[in-house]
Amino acid sequence: MSVHAHPDDESSKGAATLAKYAAEGVEVLVVTCTGGERGDVLNPAMDRPGVRENLAAIRRAEMAEARRILGVRQHFLGFVDSGLPAPGEPLPDGCFALAPLEEAAGRLVGLIRSFRPHVVVTYDETGGYPHPDHIRTHQVTVAAFDAAGEVGRHPEAGAPWRPLKLYYQGGLSRPWFQALHDAMTARGMDSGMREVLAELPAVGLEITTRVPCAEHFATRDRALLAHATQIDPNAGFMLHDRDIEREVWPTEDYRLARSHVDVEVDGATPEDDLFAGVRRPRRPQRPTAAAGAAACPGCE
Repeated sequence: MSVHAHPDDESSKGAATLAKYAAEGVEVLVVTCTGGERGDVLNPAMDRPGVRENLAAIRRAEMAEARRILGVRQHFLGFVDSGLPAPGEPLPDGCFALAPLEEAAGRLVGLIRSFRPHVVVTYDETGGYPHPDHIRTHQVTVAAFDAAGEVGRHPEAGAPWRPLKLYYQGGLSRPWFQALHDAMTARGMDSGMREVLAELPAVGLEITTRVPCAEHFATRDRALLAHATQIDPNAGFMLHDRDIEREVWPTEDYRLARSHVDVEVDGATPEDDLFAGVRRPRRPQRPTAAAGAAACPGCE
């Protein structure tokens, strides 16, 4: 289960990992906390009449296409995008960032108990960047991860289920930007990353887990481009050389935040599998795909 704030976040953060596991037959569910209703139109080609007025519906359609490309299921948690207020500007009434933590976590607990994931992935406490919905997604996911397995917590949400591992996204880090910048520069190419590197903090999230998934970068890119209102194909992340990326950084990276199974991780010998310590010689008891779909109403 990968929990995100808005449509498109699942495709810009850990998408190749999702595609990899889905291709291996793992049941993968993306949870999208909001509909992205207050987002901007970031692709100039999509900034035309009728788009902003229908942004919520368009972003749902984009999410459906990205889900199809990645080969995963997806569920909207049902909260409203908080937008990105200017400094000193209040959050809008009824938005996700102002939702009571227990209420929001309860919704996610219900999904965890119906889907029964072994692994949950979300953002760290910074949200990856200081958007109020990303920070709230972290808070809600951690609260739900802890509550889902406890008898007596959220009894309306079904029988308890305890996920075994919680990870934080570690992608788009300073070392990633630096490695691509150095490799492209060494080949006489303009990386376009100098300004980003100048703004990124020197110290980032400590990485414990690096999942090899370079063969799924093309799938990741197709899923990203499906979010046409959000992704300009001629700017930003879409510009770096993919062959160089596969050569110098063929993984997507994570920090293991909590584990209920025995694992040994350190910076020198990171995990290469989110299911390390979970996989057994015999397949664990778990719902079939059909049973899981029936138990997760609203998941596409």
